[in-house]
Amino acid sequence: MMANNKTIFITGGAGFIGSAVVRQFITETDVRVVNIDKLTYAGNLATLGDALDDPRHCFEQVDICDATAIAALFDKYQPNAIMHLAAESHVDRSIDGPADFIQSNIVGTYTLLEAARAYWNGLSGAKRDNFRFHHISTDEVFGSLGAEGFFREDSTYQPNSPYSASKASSDHLVRAWHHTYGLPTLMTNCSNNYGPYQFPEKLIPLIILNALDGKPLPIYGKGDNIRDWLFVEDHARALRLVLETGVVGETYNIGGHNEKTNLEVVQTICTLLDELRPAAQPYAELITYVTDRPGHDQRYAIDAAKIERELGWKPQESFETGLRKTVEWYMEKADWWREVTAADYQGERLGLEKKA
Repeated sequence: MMANNKTIFITGGAGFIGSAVVRQFITETDVRVVNIDKLTYAGNLATLGDALDDPRHCFEQVDICDATAIAALFDKYQPNAIMHLAAESHVDRSIDGPADFIQSNIVGTYTLLEAARAYWNGLSGAKRDNFRFHHISTDEVFGSLGAEGFFREDSTYQPNSPYSASKASSDHLVRAWHHTYGLPTLMTNCSNNYGPYQFPEKLIPLIILNALDGKPLPIYGKGDNIRDWLFVEDHARALRLVLETGVVGETYNIGGHNEKTNLEVVQTICTLLDELRPAAQPYAELITYVTDRPGHDQRYAIDAAKIERELGWKPQESFETGLRKTVEWYMEKADWWREVTAADYQGERLGLEKKA
């Protein structure tokens, strides 16, 4: 297990999943966290809550593609591990502008790997033996499933969007740096995350906020695309466990065991809001079907048996309990989401670029 007097780099620590990891480390351990974030539109220090001002939280506004700046951070803080979560992550935005995804997700990961390798090569003894580079990825690298089956750690990579292709590329780089250079890496691929502090371009917060404002609730195509939903705090606990006890060179899939169609998700949100904030008409009457996303994968589902069997992780939240917590959080935190969306995003449709 990782001792409590350690320093951990978390890239993308002001983002949705990264901030959940930071908050847990600061709240539940004595670890010092160096939060490395460029603060793009989806990165916001307000996601850190009380952790932001904790003396064990060190924030560095740095682009992971800046090799000089990243090397300087390794020299300055001498970390015991790095958890790499910084990434462009929205499929629709990758359709409109893939260049940012290539730069951040591929070039940025390469830059971090090289900085980590140079640093690790200079270590000795227990600190060298215990160093870890933990790369956090997505189930979207595996492509689309049919009606049956699950993504396993040995599933074939078949990315179908610019986003998933860039994440697949970063996964391959991490694997190559382990096998070629011996860098002690860990990798995780997760299903769709949801929960507090998620930027409102994603399905669940977008539906919640549109409903609260009485706006249409857009559903792509027929709403029959299926995703496996994972509460972000459960994911953060799994990531910490992999870092502490995972086997070097191994990959672990993390899923919530909650397969739902997009329509089911939206209908469940509407039912919750009918209970928690009744309106003149049922919220489901706001549902609107819109043109499907280009190349929209039909189904994702994670087989999380390995991490449960080998590391003992299980999600603590069901979809029902996690979604209720999420809806209640967005209802209570209107000041937060109105501030983070004011300059960059007002709920507009993204990803309408037509296929050639």
